[in-house]
Amino acid sequence: MTHPVRKFTGVIPPIVTPLTADRDVDVPSLERLIRHLLDNGVHGIFALGSTGEVVLLDDDRRDRVLEVVTATVAGQVPVVAGCIETSTTRVLQRVRAAEKYGADAVVVTAPFYALVGPAEIDRHFRAVAGETSLPVLAYDIPACVQVKLTAEHLLALAADGVIYGVKDSSGDDVAFRKLLIDLEDLQGQPGTEDERSSGSATNGFVALTGHEVMVDGMLLAGAHGSVPGLGNVDPAGYVRLTTAAAHGDWATARAEQDRLTRLFRIVDAADPDTAGPATRGVSAFKTALALLGIIDTPTVSLPLRALQGHELNRVRDQLEIAGLLPTPSP
Repeated sequence: MTHPVRKFTGVIPPIVTPLTADRDVDVPSLERLIRHLLDNGVHGIFALGSTGEVVLLDDDRRDRVLEVVTATVAGQVPVVAGCIETSTTRVLQRVRAAEKYGADAVVVTAPFYALVGPAEIDRHFRAVAGETSLPVLAYDIPACVQVKLTAEHLLALAADGVIYGVKDSSGDDVAFRKLLIDLEDLQGQPGTEDERSSGSATNGFVALTGHEVMVDGMLLAGAHGSVPGLGNVDPAGYVRLTTAAAHGDWATARAEQDRLTRLFRIVDAADPDTAGPATRGVSAFKTALALLGIIDTPTVSLPLRALQGHELNRVRDQLEIAGLLPTPSP
């Protein structure tokens, strides 16, 4: 598979999956969320990522999400679909669904639960890419799959036309910076004419950061875009940051990043004794979106829980500080 023209760049939020009180897909809320993102200038939509509770949804709900997202986006921006499963066979089933509903690319992690090493990971990505014409983006999220994708392996897969890019949610900004440098070095090599035109020498490879509070630094280092969960809540802020960076206005980019970093405090709203990392992140984003009137309820999939009481007030306070909600009159 040759690389398409680079198009998965800019701000590509991993959208939450709005749910009804009965935990079915809340279609009207999902449509409003997508319009909210598009109206604020995002450059793509990532459906069924970690923020979208992908591993907590059954296949019927995942299919419904893809159907609604692709129909609502209607080609305005690229849609990438998370095909995140424990095994190659299950991933390929989700790839078939992504193809059916018209996604523009698929996002795939290393296999998980079964303990795997580099050889199994290599076979996994090659098998997936060999069964689809859609671009495959590797998802580096070792906290969830227990293995780190190395720069050497990613670039080897890219050079062979197996993967088109990486979404880095490793939290290892040093390793991501080294990947960007290695990528720049490879793309600076002359290569053959066929390699330059096909992308087999890694031309066209996209490196996306999922680190919400480091987007300005990663763009400065050479990242091609971001996949920020907080982008559900404040897509305009990430678009302003990205636009400023594209124009070399790093002071504006930093100021916007600082504001977004303060807003990211909403993930600390939940009491840590009763809420793990997934609850703190997903529930905070959904609570904020409900307070903003974009989705109807902050319902989350079991075993996560919704925020409540003083936790809601903590989220509301940060929305007010960020200028997304009006500050109450004294």
